[in-house]
Amino acid sequence: MTAPVLVAVVSAELMAEFFADADVERLRAAASALGGEYVRVDRLADVPDLGAARVVVTSWGAVPFDAGLLARMPRLELVAHTGATVKAFVTDELFDRGVQVTQAGAAMARPVAEVSLAFTLLLLHRIGEMSVALRTPGGWYDPAVGVQHQILGAPIAVIGASRTGRSYLELIRALGARPMLVDPTVDAAEAAALGAEKVELDDALRRARIVALHAPTLPVTHHMIGERELALMLDGAGLVNTARSWLIDGDALEAELLTGRISAALDVFDEEPMPHDSPLRSRANVLLTPHRAAGTVEGRREQGRIVADEVEAFAAGLPLRQTVTREQLAVMA
Repeated sequence: MTAPVLVAVVSAELMAEFFADADVERLRAAASALGGEYVRVDRLADVPDLGAARVVVTSWGAVPFDAGLLARMPRLELVAHTGATVKAFVTDELFDRGVQVTQAGAAMARPVAEVSLAFTLLLLHRIGEMSVALRTPGGWYDPAVGVQHQILGAPIAVIGASRTGRSYLELIRALGARPMLVDPTVDAAEAAALGAEKVELDDALRRARIVALHAPTLPVTHHMIGERELALMLDGAGLVNTARSWLIDGDALEAELLTGRISAALDVFDEEPMPHDSPLRSRANVLLTPHRAAGTVEGRREQGRIVADEVEAFAAGLPLRQTVTREQLAVMA
């Protein structure tokens, strides 16, 4: 293998999922414009000589770009990530070297917001509980599943004005919900511009029929929803988490859900895959999906298009649109 100028560290399976043939050709053309070749590998260790590499396209499981790795890549100028968070592998050494970092998280906001909306509607209308009842021999409607609500006029708490949080806000507003926004970085005027009432967390928990989490992974957000906060939620309220399990005390949530007082819809977990013996697997008041909220065909291809756009712009000497700064990395989920 000759020393490539553009290395895509993406499995063949994910490469097919993210990149249309035309976008792979755009990566090849960008490599040619940069004076070298393109190569796809499963691991950076599969490339014997990284001395010419100027661009690395990463995916999940990327290794940290530490001093040792960067010593093998003296010409590196761009790391373009096919996903959203780059926290696990982007280092201070990378920024110190002046390497640009971009990511494709913009493509993931809409599909995750749509799953959050779907969860919201399912919880409001008690679809999960009723579906389970009908799968029980002789089962039919049981008033014990709880009161059903429509989204029109429903008070919904959105915790975090992230890209996904804002996309979710747009969707629930279109359906007539009454959103509340909890985010210390957003003032009342900006919240109003987003169509939401700015409130504090405790107030939101006391008032909301649905609490949807879209906050980042920060020290201050670790277990921001714990036993005390869960106890504030209305009887029959629903909790939606398509963001990070980091935000919730998992033990406290499990204990609360086992009482049946509230319901939840979860796409993220402390342990993934979820333990086979988790009691939540058999609860009618819990909806579960396997961390696939962003996994639409359209969203995945948009992630690839964004990466190809960024690499193409870099090769042409144009500004990048999805850069991540050192400061942004500090507050990234």
